[in-house]
This record gives sequence, C-alpha cells and structure tokens, in this order.
Amino acid sequence: MMTAQLRARAAGLGLCLGLIMMPEAEAAQSIRVLVAPDVQQLEVQTDQTIWVTDEHGQAWSYRPVLRIKVRGHALILNGKPVVTDQLMLRAGSHDLKLRLNQNGNRTALHTGEEKGALQVSGLIQLVRRGKGLLLVNHVDLEEYVKGVVPAEVNPAWHRELLKVQAVATRTYALYQRMLSSTRDYDVVAGIQDQVYRGRQGIDARVVEAVESTRGLVVTYQGAPIYAAFSSTAAGITEDAMTVWSKDLPYLKGVECPFDIESPYYQWKVSLKLDTLEKNLRQQGYTIGTISAITPLAYSRAGRVATLQIMHSSGELTIRGEDLRKAVGYTVVPSTQFTIESVGEDVVISGYGAGHAVGLCQWGAKELADLGYSFSSILRYYYPGTELQDASLTQAPPVPSPPAS
Repeated sequence: MMTAQLRARAAGLGLCLGLIMMPEAEAAQSIRVLVAPDVQQLEVQTDQTIWVTDEHGQAWSYRPVLRIKVRGHALILNGKPVVTDQLMLRAGSHDLKLRLNQNGNRTALHTGEEKGALQVSGLIQLVRRGKGLLLVNHVDLEEYVKGVVPAEVNPAWHRELLKVQAVATRTYALYQRMLSSTRDYDVVAGIQDQVYRGRQGIDARVVEAVESTRGLVVTYQGAPIYAAFSSTAAGITEDAMTVWSKDLPYLKGVECPFDIESPYYQWKVSLKLDTLEKNLRQQGYTIGTISAITPLAYSRAGRVATLQIMHSSGELTIRGEDLRKAVGYTVVPSTQFTIESVGEDVVISGYGAGHAVGLCQWGAKELADLGYSFSSILRYYYPGTELQDASLTQAPPVPSPPAS
C-alpha cells in the first residue's frame, strides 16, 4: 500500500494526475522483428494453407506443416530443394506457429501451451545470412506492442502501468523503424531491444491497454524518442550520456524513490574468482589472477562508471557495464554496487536492475498504484516530451557517433 508521504513526494517531483485525449486517426504501421539470427531448421504450422514466395516471385503452398532446412546453397522445403536466398511465408489472416533449430540445437523460443512454439501474426521472412537464416516477423505495430507488454511487465499490474509500457514500447519500436532502413529488421525480439513473445501472454487487460493508447508515442520536438526503460532504478535514473555516450535531452536523470517494492531493489551475489577471470578473457581482456577490484569513478547518480582490477599480469581498467557484460547482466543486475570481498569468491552487493536510463518500470508501477495517469508518468521519466499521434511525427535525428 502506498503512503500519503510517497504521494506527496511524487507531487513534489512534478507529477500530476492528468488525462490526455486519444488520437482519432493512426497511420498503418508494421514492424520487422528479428526473432532468430541463425536458423538451420524451421517448422511452420497453421490451421490454413501456408503460402510461400521467393524473391523471384515463385510461389508454393503447403498444408498444414512446412519444414525448412538449410543445405548448402539450397533450402529444403518438405524434402524438395529450392535455390533461393529469401522466402516470405504467410497464412492469410491466420497465425503461424514456429519451431526452430539454431546451430544444430532445438531452440525453445518461449514456453507456452506448446513448448518451443512461438505463435505470431503477420508474415515471416527468411533471409540467408552466411550458413543460416535470419527469421524476421513482419507484424502490425499494434500487434507487436501487444506481444511485448506481457513479456516486459506483469499483465496483472495496474492498467495505467500497462498503458505506460504500451506507449514506451510503441515509441521505441517506431524510433528504431525510422532509423533502420539499411537493416533487414527494425528490432530484435529480446533484451537487446524489447522482449517479444508473439501471442503469448496477451489477455483482455493487455489488449485494452494497447487499444486505448493506439497510435500514441512519446515525442521530443515532433519526433519519436529513444524510449529506453529498465526494471528498477533504486535511486536517481541515469543519463544516457553516462551509459551509452548519447546526449539526449529527454534521457536525463530524475529522482525515483518509488520502486522500493521491487524484488531487485537490493541484492547480493557471489561468484567464483576463476569464473570471472575466464569470462573477462573470453571478452578479449588480457588478465592474470585477480587480487583486487576497486571502483575508480562513479556516475552523477552514484553508479560505478569504471573499475580498476589488479591482477598478476598488471592492472585493468574497465567500465562498470563491461563487468556486467562479462559476468552476465542477470548475475550483476546493475552498476549500482560495491565490492564486499575478493577471495576465492567475489562478493558484490548492490541496488536496482538494468541500465536505469529513462523509464523505471517498478517506479512507474508504484506511481500508477498511487493514481497517476500514464501520460503523467511518461512525462516525468522522459522530461520535456509530449504525447503525439504516431501518424503526425517526423523522423528523429540520426544519432551522432560518440567522440573518440
């Protein structure tokens, strides 16, 4: 239960219980989602006919199952070879169920009613890359948002929080779509971008949140923003410049005292020293036996910016985020940590989860529980922004590369 004190704190930080008018029109949008990057075998199933076309306009139909294998320069479709570098699969307005094999290993994409099956709407594009295939789902933007919301937050959370996630998800996808014309896809269906699970987890609450915000995106100077979000800030949110060397005026740190109920608010982890050394070497660092790990510099928000690692072959200075990458982002949930001890094990304790840039999902949940509207929450975590109909937006500026 949220306290009156926290409600007052939220009001003092500039949040308001405002409402916003919904857009009346929205331009049709689709998004290209990279589901898997190196597929060797794929099984596709639907209740109707599967229509397949290649880049030359050749067409085939299959029912009810299509099995595709990569073999040399050919693709084997239900036992028959087809020489092509690209296929498009569709089943009219019906969904497709996908099971795939990557590098000889059967991959359970997501767990649902049928383990290993991912059910998606729209089209499937297969593009040859090296010895495997890119698997790209071309899907309506709003259907994509419905597939992300229950994968990123608990669909039982407050309806205003689900709207917050829906708008942030839509905005992020549209931003990437506008800047991805030279790529074969717009977003990746994983933590690199946004977790997407097709039809899995979509219920009436998710549909209502997406439909009630249909077409709405967060904008800065008329363009969709880079709508970054993460789980738990546990303090001030972080500047994008600190984490990604991106100077974005709407991704500046704001106070977030609202996420104390998050299970990731405080944590402690112990990992084997030799495992850390091995992982660092696999990341390309030359390192001997580690004797000490000391934070050197902190961000304005108090997170570890750089660390010094003393080892038998010298010393190494790395970013806090690079340490997380080496050991695993789920092992060390954030860079807001301290090194408690270094022996056979390295003991690290800290606060928060994720990069902490932009929207804090657990903070947004608590604010929604307090009664704040989705529009107020979005404006708070993305300062200086406005909500706008996606059909009226312009392309965002191309990000400048960081200075060397």
